[in-house]
This record gives sequence, structure tokens and C-alpha cells, in this order.
Amino acid sequence: MKELLEIIAKALVDYPEHVSVKETDRGNEILLELSVADDDMGKVIGKHGRIARAIRAIMKAQAIKENKRIIVEIVQ
Repeated sequence: MKELLEIIAKALVDYPEHVSVKETDRGNEILLELSVADDDMGKVIGKHGRIARAIRAIMKAQAIKENKRIIVEIVQ
């Protein structure tokens, strides 16, 4: 799951070398914390949060296949 989020984020940003994802497994729940460069925050969030919602929807679809619950947080 971590790899999928990294691939998506790196495709969106100008500075892919600053993309990092921290994964925390809590049993049936997975927490993914996405960190990008300050200049790229807007590109990952999008207008009115549309890109962030789309990323979360993709990650949720992947998590359902694995019988997991996923939380994606975008942090600075």
C-alpha cells in the first residue's frame, strides 16, 4: 500500500525526491502519512481537496481488496 501511495504522489509533484510515506499497521487498520515538499502541498491536496479525496478513494479501494481499513493523512 505504501508503494502505491508513493507512486501516485511522485507522479503529481514537482519534487518527487521529497515524497515520503510512513506506514503504521494497527492490526486491521493501516495509517499512511504522506509528506511532500511545502511547494507541492497544493498539488497533492488540489482545489477544494479533490485530489486528496481521489487519492484516498484509490487507497480505500486497494484496502478493501486486502480486508483492511486505511487512513491517509497528508502532513507537512
